[in-house]
Amino acid sequence: MLDRSICLRYYVCMKKTTQSVLDASSEIGEHLRTWRKIYELKSTQVAQRAGISTGTLRKLENGDPNVSTAALLEVARSLGLLETLTNCLDPLNTDLGRARVNERLPKRVR
Repeated sequence: MLDRSICLRYYVCMKKTTQSVLDASSEIGEHLRTWRKIYELKSTQVAQRAGISTGTLRKLENGDPNVSTAALLEVARSLGLLETLTNCLDPLNTDLGRARVNERLPKRVR
């Protein structure tokens, strides 16, 4: 029988990943794999350029949501997609982001 404190620690440490995050991870992984194939690069080449193992790249391409953000960004960099990725997340590249920033800026500077 397991110690109750071990069971509680395990329960508290478990991460609950939503289905939308799992779906997005899978889609991002597919996109990265497709870009790699468009560039006719082997997984070993991309992994080496990104400074990660081929196993980590495989996990990323297969949609594992537990792969580190750093690994994702290094793979994006190695495929020439890092700037595109950061630009698509910039709120100032959207009408809503620009409108909200303008609302929050002071009207008058003293």
